[in-house]
Amino acid sequence: MRSEINYSCWREEHQNVLKGFPGKNVKLLFSGGKDSSLALDFILRAGKEFGFDFETHAAAYPVHMYTDVEKDRIASYWNNRGADITWHDLEVTDEIKDAVNPCLVCLKLKRRLLKTNLSRTIEDWENLVLIVNYSLWDLASYCVEYMLMGISSIPDQEAGVQKNSRILETAQRFYPLLKMKEGYTVFQPLIKYNTNEILKVIRKRGIPTLSIPCEFRDFRPKRIFEKYYEKMRIRFDYEQVFQFARKSLNLPDISSYRSLSKEEYLLNIF
Repeated sequence: MRSEINYSCWREEHQNVLKGFPGKNVKLLFSGGKDSSLALDFILRAGKEFGFDFETHAAAYPVHMYTDVEKDRIASYWNNRGADITWHDLEVTDEIKDAVNPCLVCLKLKRRLLKTNLSRTIEDWENLVLIVNYSLWDLASYCVEYMLMGISSIPDQEAGVQKNSRILETAQRFYPLLKMKEGYTVFQPLIKYNTNEILKVIRKRGIPTLSIPCEFRDFRPKRIFEKYYEKMRIRFDYEQVFQFARKSLNLPDISSYRSLSKEEYLLNIF
């Protein structure tokens, strides 16, 4: 089990992937949170070392988190390091406030934005690399979710469909690298690291993150579980979590995603 993240070890583990990035259309999806901020730090350093360029895109939503002051503060830091952030406004404000689960609505809006932008700008899908950012604590929390789903009552068929959809959506994040049907790649550089490890590096390197918390964060089960992991000082090992999910929770095979069209994947699964 790792005790600390450092760029050198991360680069060594992912060098075969990084070596394939020169000449690719690499897009890092950024939120300003801890995971995407450390990913941007590592990818920026790797780009200089392996010789590839990339773009950084951020959906500025929910709007209460992304004030002009916040965006300017974060953008200034990264601009000084040579990374420009493209902020995307969703042009909606109060759409999620009255939702039963605001996080689901927020996710759908961001998926729609991503699919629309990619469909408009990408001509060569085989050349596209999407970098997305989740942590090992996310994976552990999904395992807890799956177990709770398995023992909770399902009142109707629609609830069962929603359960299967949720598992298909989250299970993809257990795989560091997905090569999709149309040839594009989805890379997750931080899923083998615990959140506390990520935070330690962020603080050590003085990397700024969003200072305004999402007012809907408690609708995400993983945020509640994370508080427990931190309080109880629980740490996870990626291989153990992955094997548990695969053997005990029937984790969908990677082939379940590789066969999906980009329309289905980007709009409903990603």
